[in-house]
Amino acid sequence: MEKKRVVIALGHRALGNTLPEQKEATKRTAKIIARLVKEGAEIVISHSNAPQIGMIHTAMNEFGKYHPDYTYAPMSVCSAMSQGYIGYDLQNAIRSELMKDGIYKPVCTVLTQVAVDPYDDAFAEPVKVIGRTMTEQEAEEEEKKGNYVTKIGDGYRRIVAAPKPQKIIEIDSIRALLDAGHVVIACGGGGIPVLEQKTELKGASAVIEKDYTSGKLAELLDADELMILTSVEKVAVNYHVQDEKLLGEITVEEAKEYMKQGQFEANTMLPKVEASVEFLEKGKGRKAVITSIDKAVEAYLGKTGTVIE
Repeated sequence: MEKKRVVIALGHRALGNTLPEQKEATKRTAKIIARLVKEGAEIVISHSNAPQIGMIHTAMNEFGKYHPDYTYAPMSVCSAMSQGYIGYDLQNAIRSELMKDGIYKPVCTVLTQVAVDPYDDAFAEPVKVIGRTMTEQEAEEEEKKGNYVTKIGDGYRRIVAAPKPQKIIEIDSIRALLDAGHVVIACGGGGIPVLEQKTELKGASAVIEKDYTSGKLAELLDADELMILTSVEKVAVNYHVQDEKLLGEITVEEAKEYMKQGQFEANTMLPKVEASVEFLEKGKGRKAVITSIDKAVEAYLGKTGTVIE
């Protein structure tokens, strides 16, 4: 059986929104990962964390509000917490599913930090909404702390930057585990955003787009395939208009042209296509696939999905 090194980026549908949902969703996702392992895939998994980090951020800050002796939790700490508890459910579900199939393969989660550029323009234009709805007075207090807020409906929400990933700090550990035959879960939520300051790493008030980090991860591991799992079986152009077209196999050049035309939504499909193109341009003989979690095995076998080569 041919072995392929695959980085799989899981969207939030593969994980659920609440703790009970996540427990059940990871069980379903684990069955798919186990099938891919049986088909010969050597797997590193990255994943989203938007609902989870929002829940953690809200809980920690509400706790801090009512208990002045405790400090508020910075975004980097919330990101680390989300990696830990998502990884906990995911690795246990995958381990269990593999053992049911008689496959004794270690599964582990790597708490992963990702360095970002402090001069990234994203820090001046935050776009990621995070945390609970606040009153106007609470929003003013947030701004006094140096944080950004935006008005949404009848309330206010905090917004943070989404800088591009520059370096995966734990890449050598991830590579060593993958080489040793482990299924590795890493770069959860795009990674814990950090700034390099001499020998120290300082947490950044940001959220990294997980698709860009997944592409960077695939590049650094010299993966054969980047598989981005989302809510649709195939990417569409002319989305929701009369001549909508689902994309099967396309070239990098075609993908670039579609991006130039503005075919993909900025905060949903565009990062997936852009990350795929960047990964493909950094090496030869690679493939990127965008499809739904339910069609992952079929896409791996070349039967469906949007394939960029």
